[in-house]
Amino acid sequence: MVTFEGKVVLASQSPRRRELMGLLFQEFEVCSPQVDESAAPGLAPWKLVEELAARKALAVAGREPGALVVGADTVVALGGQVLGKPHSPQEAASMLHTLSGRAHMVYTGVCLARAGRKQVFHAGTRVQFKPLSEEEIQWYLSTGEPFDKAGAYGIQGLGSRFVRGIDGDYFNVMGLPVNMIYEKLAVIP
Repeated sequence: MVTFEGKVVLASQSPRRRELMGLLFQEFEVCSPQVDESAAPGLAPWKLVEELAARKALAVAGREPGALVVGADTVVALGGQVLGKPHSPQEAASMLHTLSGRAHMVYTGVCLARAGRKQVFHAGTRVQFKPLSEEEIQWYLSTGEPFDKAGAYGIQGLGSRFVRGIDGDYFNVMGLPVNMIYEKLAVIP
């Protein structure tokens, strides 16, 4: 656990991020950031997640003066295309077809905000998918798991059966690069 004096707040409602924050902090609060997540078109995926993470952290930091606020955002990217959370079963199926048999990148942006200062960074992890059959895609959609996850899959759940390998931080793919945050916290006053 990180020993940190003062209040710590996670600016996210994600159950996965809440679980991962528990690996870093014994005690923390969760606060919904309530921000506009639209972004300028053409933004590089790593820049997009950094911008959204900062927006979330700063929105909560304004309501929690003096607290260390952790904001994060995750996207899946393939060939310049950003795959966020699917809005329909058709969109989820399309994303899974796109990822089938290919490698893609998962980027998570993080913002640590405290006392008017912020530190913004990102992690990138390369994920290799196996080729997916139509039956596998339809089965996975029927589980409901793809619908609240960037890229329409969860590496920590049933989607794990489609992942042939990763190069980078596993926890980044889940939504929070635990080691990177741990190391950055060591230098925060």
